[in-house]
Order: sequence, then structure tokens, then C-alpha cells
Amino acid sequence: MTTNQTDNTVQPPAPEEQERIRNEASWVKLLRQEMGKVIVGQKYLVDRLIIGLLANGHVLLEGVPGLAKTLAVKTLAQCMKAEFKRIQFTPDLLPADVVGTLIYSPSKGEFTTKKGPIFTNLLLADEINRAPAKVQSALLEGMQERQVTIGDETFMLPKPFLVLATENPIDQEGTYPLPEAQMDRFMLKLLVDYPDREEELKILESNANVSVEHQVSPVVDAETIFRSRTIIDSIYLDEKLKGYLVDVVLATRNPEKYGASELSAFIRFGASPRATISLALASKAAAFMQGRSFVTPQDIKDIGLDVLRHRVIISYEAEAENVSSDDIIKKIFETVPVP
Repeated sequence: MTTNQTDNTVQPPAPEEQERIRNEASWVKLLRQEMGKVIVGQKYLVDRLIIGLLANGHVLLEGVPGLAKTLAVKTLAQCMKAEFKRIQFTPDLLPADVVGTLIYSPSKGEFTTKKGPIFTNLLLADEINRAPAKVQSALLEGMQERQVTIGDETFMLPKPFLVLATENPIDQEGTYPLPEAQMDRFMLKLLVDYPDREEELKILESNANVSVEHQVSPVVDAETIFRSRTIIDSIYLDEKLKGYLVDVVLATRNPEKYGASELSAFIRFGASPRATISLALASKAAAFMQGRSFVTPQDIKDIGLDVLRHRVIISYEAEAENVSSDDIIKKIFETVPVP
């Protein structure tokens, strides 16, 4: 088995380009600080939400109730000069409650279009797995094509448009597993964990007050985000790293070709080509956040779990042996040689 060494050999960036990216990424620090006024700890969660924003990718947050998933998304929206809407997913929700519908006007003798809450910049799909599949699937067109069809008309969604969804673990009461087609449309799936003791004490100190009300100010607008996305497109991804990235994704489909044949029985379906694109974009966004003009192998490894965990469908044998998709992906990163 090849050892998992990190080699940061990439094409040297021009000093002026490096400085430009460092300056353009300065708003990231401000956004972190502003969100930190409300969100205690949870650096992983905050950073991944920013990566989704930069890479134009939807984000799915999974965790038990009470871990500030909804609060983090709401705070991010307040820190941006952008429109924000929230849908509370429930078993009786209908697709029209998400995308909109046609309403007949007897006085005019015609149908008019009533747009749903999906027409916004940041859409919080709260507890998305508490609604049945037909409602979850109502988001598919909007998430992939940034447009919605109501009746015979197709409407473009505002820019930027991101779905930030929260879900409870699937073994919780009253939850429905998300369809694979929808899971694949999320760039990142984050597993939100409990805070440690020190963070819990800070949460207690800042929130144990009946009249507590945290205020944040907008620190970034849509124009800045679009400009940052243009810069991210120019961030250098070495040809060897492109090959490494592709090999990691291919290893989720055919692990035996990469020296991990013991994983074959645990994988029903590997990651799709959409995962390859998402991994490249998210790695570039991670480099941008650190003020770098190039991607390193460590960027790919750091973001790889979040990009791949919901795209690797495990087998019944894996479930029986308590092997998760995270276990499989970690093993793949240990096995696929770094260039």
C-alpha cells in the first residue's frame, strides 16, 4: 500500500497574483468574525458554509437537534446583503409550497403565477428529511439548473442561489431518506457534532439570558461573492493533482483497481462525475480562503470527506459490519498515492 504523503509541489504563483488573492479573500475573515458573535465554536461548520458560498454549491447539514445548524444558516444570511427565505419541511408539505403554483382568477378568466419561497438568494430547507420524496424532489430542477418550471413557464432563480438544508439523522423518528438524485446535487454534506466543554461553557455564558438577542451586520454583498468566484476559477490546479482527484473518485467505484479490493463488498454505488467537479471547485475555494493561488493535496484531503460521504452508497454488508461511507473514503485517501 502506498503511504499517504502530502507533497505540495505545484507551479509557483506570481507574487502579484498571490497578493491579489490575499486581498480579495480579506472579507472571509470579517465574515468569520461576524458569525462568531452568534455561533460559538463550530469553525468547521462556518468554514464549510463559506466554501459552499464561494464554490456555488448547495450544502446539507446533518446533526441532532440543538447544534445551531439552523442558526448558523440564518446568521450567514444576515451577514450577507442577500434575500433569505426559510421553509420548514413537514410531512404534509406539498411541492407547490416550495416552487409555487398557478392560481385561477375568475374575474380575469386566466391563471396567474404565484412564486414560491424558492425564489430567493439563500434558501434554508429546514429539516428537509421530514417531508416525503415528492416534496424533496421539487427542489431538483432549481438546485441543478437554477430555474423552476411552473405550468408551461420556466423562471430563472435569483443570483446567487444556494440551498442550505438541515436534516436530522435518518434513524430519528419521522424522517425520510433523501433520494440519491437529490443527495448528489449537494456539493457538501456536513456532519455537525456536539461542542466541547469549553465551547459549551461559552454557549452557556452568552445565551443563558431570557432577553438575549444577538445582532450581526452585513459584511459581504453579492458583487463581492461573484468577484471572488471569478478569482477562484483562476486558481491553479496542477495536472498531477487533477489526476489524483480523479483517481480518488474512481476508487470509490472500483476500489480493487487502486489496491483496496477489501472495500468492493462495502460499496453499492460510487461517486458520480458531479463529485469530481465538486471536489475540484471546493478545493479551489479552500485554497482561496487561505489566501493561496494554488491547490495543494491537503486541500483535496481536507474537503474530500464532505464532498464524497453522501455520494458513496454503502452496501447491506457494510451496514451489517457497521462500516460507514466515511470509513470507506478515509481508506481510499490512505490508499490512493499522492503525486
